[in-house]
Amino acid sequence: MTDLIQRAAELRAAQRMEEALETITQAAKLHPEDPRAAFGLAQISFESWRPAAALFAHARTLVPGNLDIIRNHALAMAAEGDGGEAQRLLEDTLKAVPGWADGHRILAVQRITAGDDGEFDRSYATAVKAEPQNAALWMGWFQLYAPRQDWDRAATVLCDALDQNPGNRAFELAKLYLASESGLARDNAALFDAVADLADLGIDLCRVRHHLRGGDAQRAIAIAERHTNGPAARMFWPYLSLCWRLLDDPRAGWLDGAPIFANAIDLDFSAAELAELAEVLRSLHRLKAPYPDQSVRGGTQTDRQLFFHPDPAIQSARRKVAEAVRNYVEALPAVDTSHPLLGPPRDQPMLFEGSWSVRLVGAGYHAAHTHVMGWISSALYIVVPEPAAAGAAPAGHLALGAPPPELELGLPAYQHIEPQPGRLALFPSTLWHGTEPFAAGERMTIAFDIRIPQVPNDF
Repeated sequence: MTDLIQRAAELRAAQRMEEALETITQAAKLHPEDPRAAFGLAQISFESWRPAAALFAHARTLVPGNLDIIRNHALAMAAEGDGGEAQRLLEDTLKAVPGWADGHRILAVQRITAGDDGEFDRSYATAVKAEPQNAALWMGWFQLYAPRQDWDRAATVLCDALDQNPGNRAFELAKLYLASESGLARDNAALFDAVADLADLGIDLCRVRHHLRGGDAQRAIAIAERHTNGPAARMFWPYLSLCWRLLDDPRAGWLDGAPIFANAIDLDFSAAELAELAEVLRSLHRLKAPYPDQSVRGGTQTDRQLFFHPDPAIQSARRKVAEAVRNYVEALPAVDTSHPLLGPPRDQPMLFEGSWSVRLVGAGYHAAHTHVMGWISSALYIVVPEPAAAGAAPAGHLALGAPPPELELGLPAYQHIEPQPGRLALFPSTLWHGTEPFAAGERMTIAFDIRIPQVPNDF
């Protein structure tokens, strides 16, 4: 029994999902009342895009009150079209466990993506009345608004949090973040000086952005370079690129490539294959609004690992992009262990850190961003607007290297890639990327990140 569960876990980690599902199904059939097998079957079924709500319901009977199972049960119900019941399950659980911060986050996100942009955060308001000293609740509430740049509501939550928790260090630091990112303290170069010695990744990232916004690239470099040899290096490399470009430092070319490390590859898709894939993807775009913490504007994004879906059209696309990525990696310059793209080993199995589809409609776009957890990022174009509908070039194009506009740096994109059905763009995950808005039509992609390869640890 334990051997089967362990084998299923190993297959899942290797992203061999069909074999993992077969193995955990065998374990659950042999021992239907074992909670590990029941939860494993539900989880792998969900991740493989199979019906899983009933399986999670069974797992809950074996481990009543387990919040992880309740959370994933709600996610499965929503994925199967029963968003109302999913929200009711979360609401009922939060009445009993008002301090469950992750439950509040999931509930709010479900409401947002279902198109409820009014009182999506009402569970937080109720919970902080019951537990006013619960810092995790307040911070979770604040972090709902900050990525949406809803600074007024974020400020209100933070003010109330400090009223209930005067002197709380985390909230005081959040005030600095709010002042900087909202632009209220743009010209205050000394905003973060009082916490200059604080060893906090989030604050250091805020400081880098603040100094860039204030025109002091040298101060930003001094902070960012402290992290280039640590586990958070990929948070800071994109900002070092901007700093070096502003200063005409040749290290920008070393980091991003000169020309940049980006390829556009026209994959071998027939028109019929693309049409079939587009139909499958449209059926998976069930949400009404984008996730609040992601780059999509004016469109939707699928949930779960797209390449774990068993549909033949998706699996065919997976094989094509995997081959293209291997060719991209083989063509990279020589290994440079100090470089985020060129340093990782190239002889390890290729795994996906994430894979998803994005569907944009008229005036939709991606805000400029990077992928901290990825090694190589992508955009595979499945459907693109007709040129006459999209507008004049570079409308709808992928922009590589242009920084977020809120930093007010004035740096142009290194390159634009024109979307064409079947075209795959590959580039380093540390490279800033976004899309230009387009006037009308549909633009649908598959995107993925390749996981950073690691040297196996034999000990």
